[in-house]
Amino acid sequence: MEGSIFQYDFIVKGLLGAVFASITAGLAGTYIVSRKMVFLSGGITHASFGGIGIGYFAGFNPVVGAAIFGILSALGVEYLSVKHKIREDSAIGILWAFGMAIGIIFIYLTPGYSPNLMSYLFGSILTVTSADIIALGIMSVVLIAYFGIFYRTILYISFDESFARTYSSYVNIFKYITTALIALTIVLNIRMAGVILVLSLLTIPPNIAMLFTKVYSSIIIWSVVAGFVGTAAGYTISYFAGIPVGATIIFTLAVIWILMKIISRLITGLAKGQEKSGINNEEQTK
Repeated sequence: MEGSIFQYDFIVKGLLGAVFASITAGLAGTYIVSRKMVFLSGGITHASFGGIGIGYFAGFNPVVGAAIFGILSALGVEYLSVKHKIREDSAIGILWAFGMAIGIIFIYLTPGYSPNLMSYLFGSILTVTSADIIALGIMSVVLIAYFGIFYRTILYISFDESFARTYSSYVNIFKYITTALIALTIVLNIRMAGVILVLSLLTIPPNIAMLFTKVYSSIIIWSVVAGFVGTAAGYTISYFAGIPVGATIIFTLAVIWILMKIISRLITGLAKGQEKSGINNEEQTK
């Protein structure tokens, strides 16, 4: 259709990226929020900045460097917290600062002009490539398969790790694998929302879903839906308004969360009012 925004290749790629970002962020984000490890995603994100700096300095794809650095950082958090009994938040804080420091140092040491890091810091869905789409698509399939096959184990680890250990003797292995997958998910979504904002992409949709359901599988599904609605809406708004995409997507998701919070309170209030009215009617009939 002439004049349609879908005539542009980067628009189609961006929307495909939004679909896969919603799937990956919905699955990984539900695990993070349920385990109360929101700080972990921020730690992995900022630690992976070290890989971006090394990638620029060594002359290879910064995303590859970020993926390697992010996964090693995530596994390091699990190792330090499990083997050495260091609190996870302390381990995350150490790796967070270390990764950022490494990234800044190597970017400073990179010969020639300093690289433009805006797309990595704040995201640029408009510059999503076919390789990014393929990588996110593969990651979506891997996460769906992993969460589907090991659903009960992941569920138990998310809410009650002690009970999970009575159900499976491989809890630590599952924690390492899941954390590594989360790290890879975060890195692949940096292109969508950037180092600064990707944390919100993983945490806001699950919090929207949790306003209306406490069932783990339902939280995942509605997180994916909320993530796609927010990402697609933010993407469209940014296109017509000419404002930064990553920030618009997160702003849109935050507005959706506020609106859903208001709606959930209204529904709860109405339900309580009807329940109270029913009790009063029963008392009057007696």
